[in-house]
Amino acid sequence: MSKLTLSPAWKALAAHQKKMAAASLTELFAADASRAGRFSIEAGELMLDYSKHRVDAETMRLLAALAAQAQLPGWIARMFAGDRINSTEGRAVLHVALRSGNTRFPEGFDVMPAVRGARERMRGFVDEAQRGGLKGGDGRTITDIVNIGIGGSDLGPRMLVRAMRKFAKPGLRLHFVSNIDPADLEAALADLTPATTFFIVASKTFTTVETLDNAARARAWLEAALGKSTGPSRHFAAVTANADGAAALGVPPERVFPLWDWVGGRYSVWSAVGLPVALAVGMDAFEELLEGARAMDAHFRNDPLERNMPVVLALLEIWYVNFFGAQTRAVIPYSEDLRDLPAYLQQLEMESNGKRVDRDGNEVDYATAPVVWGTSGTPSQHSFHQLLHQGTHFIPVDFIMVGRNGESAEQAALAANALAQGAALAFGNPAPGAPHKTLPGNRPSSTLLLERLTPRALGSLIALYEHKVFVEGAIWNLNSFDQWGVEHGKNLALTLLPRLIEGADTAGLDASTRGLLARLRKRD
Repeated sequence: MSKLTLSPAWKALAAHQKKMAAASLTELFAADASRAGRFSIEAGELMLDYSKHRVDAETMRLLAALAAQAQLPGWIARMFAGDRINSTEGRAVLHVALRSGNTRFPEGFDVMPAVRGARERMRGFVDEAQRGGLKGGDGRTITDIVNIGIGGSDLGPRMLVRAMRKFAKPGLRLHFVSNIDPADLEAALADLTPATTFFIVASKTFTTVETLDNAARARAWLEAALGKSTGPSRHFAAVTANADGAAALGVPPERVFPLWDWVGGRYSVWSAVGLPVALAVGMDAFEELLEGARAMDAHFRNDPLERNMPVVLALLEIWYVNFFGAQTRAVIPYSEDLRDLPAYLQQLEMESNGKRVDRDGNEVDYATAPVVWGTSGTPSQHSFHQLLHQGTHFIPVDFIMVGRNGESAEQAALAANALAQGAALAFGNPAPGAPHKTLPGNRPSSTLLLERLTPRALGSLIALYEHKVFVEGAIWNLNSFDQWGVEHGKNLALTLLPRLIEGADTAGLDASTRGLLARLRKRD
């Protein structure tokens, strides 16, 4: 047994779970007329209603005690102080510095001059591109920007460009390529003109195979049309911590934007990795995104645990994963502009806390990150909501809604559907005499309401989930900022590639892999 599962706070929650497992949300609401107000939190432009969870005041007190037992306030202070809490890589975790408004931050490890310098370079580049001053090799104005990246260098910018499309500036079209499958790049380039196309290659290490292969193909596409002179280099920028690697691709030094080892890939959209976002909506809107995240940082850092939105979301997930056996969580944004948010959160949460060994090197005896999945409502209602309502799986849900702001009847219908789904999950449908129509209810959900889908609100929303992941890692005693499983998979692929292409020796491989390699080579 681990220290966590043997701890007083954990045991108290395990005992309390028996009481709450027998309670129903219908009864909890009937017993407390003010429940909806008491189980909600506001922070800036976000409101969280968590009243439709299987919790009472005692549950939340016990969960807060679990956070205190894990010394969560101390972990928060350590992150904001720039301590090297990414222990396996010996790195600080300072994505919060990318949106800090402080002159110096953090104390004793001031990174703000570098952050401000990079942001000013971004502004100069974005302003040049948006006024039509970004030219290709033959002097024609760039009209299309293709971002080549994967993981954190793709999911965040891709999601935000779509989410902020109503704020888009005219003149530039944004495209995204991540898959090593050549079909991805081919589809992106199908209707583009080489002379007016520009590529941003985003890779922290500039060794990511998928990104470098796509960048090489992009350069070959340019050279086929423009020749192999210095012209193609005018069509590239890079975002990386490896300036030499960018230079090897032919990226001019003035168009290499920095990253630092204290920024994890999945937390990097606030840096020059967000350059596609700034190009789409302008640097002012990008800085509003940073302001929203900064406001959530202040809330997370300063508000008490029981009224702290990221802490409450994390504690609710721990409650269900560890004490009710939940293995998944659905994220359903009732906003087509937020359609890509579930995919972004998959990486953020599952790569961060998909771990089975704690910070001390011990294998855990408790569940950690659940599977995160979902898509936008209302299409999801005609896909998987049947299982949510009447299936045998226990799946908490995050509903994300955007305020109407006096918009159309269609927007009212969207909101009505979102509210109806949360109510149906919570309170069910008895349907006496018709068991096939019965919805059991008592299925928990959170509702996150954004006043409007603004850059500021989006910044707060993303930072909210970042801090939720951090809280869970602190309580589960995990390092949320490494990803050694991902690294091993990449390294293994590198060893298999020559064996597939060149027919190299397959000794030492398992029988299944040897057989599949032989079959693939036979087809060539």
